[in-house]
Amino acid sequence: QLQLVESGGGLVQPGGSLRLSCAASGRTLDYYAIGWFRQAPGKEREQVSCISSRDGSTYYADSVKGRFTITFDNAKNTVFLQMNSLKPEDTAVYYCAATKWWGMVVPGLEYDSWGQGTQVTVSS
Repeated sequence: QLQLVESGGGLVQPGGSLRLSCAASGRTLDYYAIGWFRQAPGKEREQVSCISSRDGSTYYADSVKGRFTITFDNAKNTVFLQMNSLKPEDTAVYYCAATKWWGMVVPGLEYDSWGQGTQVTVSS
């Protein structure tokens, strides 16, 4: 059973940076798509980014393109989301999710393993 645990959230000022981690256990992330999602109060869940552990292909939502970077560390079985130039509208609970996947990542995949989430608050 794949388990995902997010960490790295917190309170940061606008323009600041945070790095979120999604540590996997129970299985190695070989041939997986790993995605980051966020949900702000009163809003629908939004996919932020995803990465293929097989070929390293990535996807970013337009709202974070150029500010966020997703990476996969095979040795640590962990996916990172580096978030720079944070804005108040980035405030949300961030979740990582994973699903078996062999090709290039695309938005809209159905993910079947989810973490518990980590809170990111961008405020002065």
